[in-house]
Amino acid sequence: MNQQNALVLEGGGLRGVYTSGLLDALMERELYLPQVLGVSAGACNAMSYLSRQYGRNWKINVGFAGDPRYYRLSNLLKGESVFNMTFLFHDIPQRLVPFDQQRFHQAQERLQVVVTNCQTGQAEYLDNKQSDLDMTEAAKASSSLPYIGDPVWIRGTPCLDGGIADPIPVGKALEEKAEKMVVVLTQPRGYRKRETKLAKLAAHRYWRWPGLVRALKERAAVYNRSLEKVDALERQDRAWVFAPLDLNGVGRMEKSRDKLHQLYEKGLEMGRKQREALQEWLNTPPRQKCKAD
Repeated sequence: MNQQNALVLEGGGLRGVYTSGLLDALMERELYLPQVLGVSAGACNAMSYLSRQYGRNWKINVGFAGDPRYYRLSNLLKGESVFNMTFLFHDIPQRLVPFDQQRFHQAQERLQVVVTNCQTGQAEYLDNKQSDLDMTEAAKASSSLPYIGDPVWIRGTPCLDGGIADPIPVGKALEEKAEKMVVVLTQPRGYRKRETKLAKLAAHRYWRWPGLVRALKERAAVYNRSLEKVDALERQDRAWVFAPLDLNGVGRMEKSRDKLHQLYEKGLEMGRKQREALQEWLNTPPRQKCKAD
């Protein structure tokens, strides 16, 4: 496979079980792309993809659905994060659904986890080839949602959800000279983000970090521009795009195991149907250079 091919994984909270199913389908055929860029839930899925742990993300996101140790909205009343980040990034990987650190570090693939630097409001890309980084902490930072989560400090810098600054990092993949990329979205095609009322709270909540305030206010526009770039890449034969046809009401904080399992199965089925054609496409030179960057 071309070493410049890249896998780009959007976040989306528990909608990411679609990505879990899709990646499991690729793992069944040992289809591993050499460059991986993951955001939030996409970064968590990428960790198990590199560690070759088939089904691990199903066990976490479907198996613990509705478990109050995972998340509970009532935490907001206590001024705490909705998601129990200690449970997610300590108890689960170390005890309950162990993460294979050794296999992860043996992986040849390059993983870049996207976070948002709270001080600048810009995206940063934390690389598994940098020996001083704890990639579990990187994934935790990438998954720390604004307003309802706390920043995670990486190398002395407060970081939040990578989806704020770079929700679908195809631009970064192009900077890394990706010839072709597989893009996994967690919203149906045609979706566009609307600005929410939360954006108006940014200046009050994060007054110390004007760069972050600006990024939060521009979040919807940045996301929609990312989708336009994905569309341009696809038209020019540089992107193969996976997206759920229907979410069946699954949201970022879905609690229904049945709904989550069904969405996982949709990702698994779509991956199985398309993986042979995908592999052939990846091994074929693109028809033209992309002008999307």
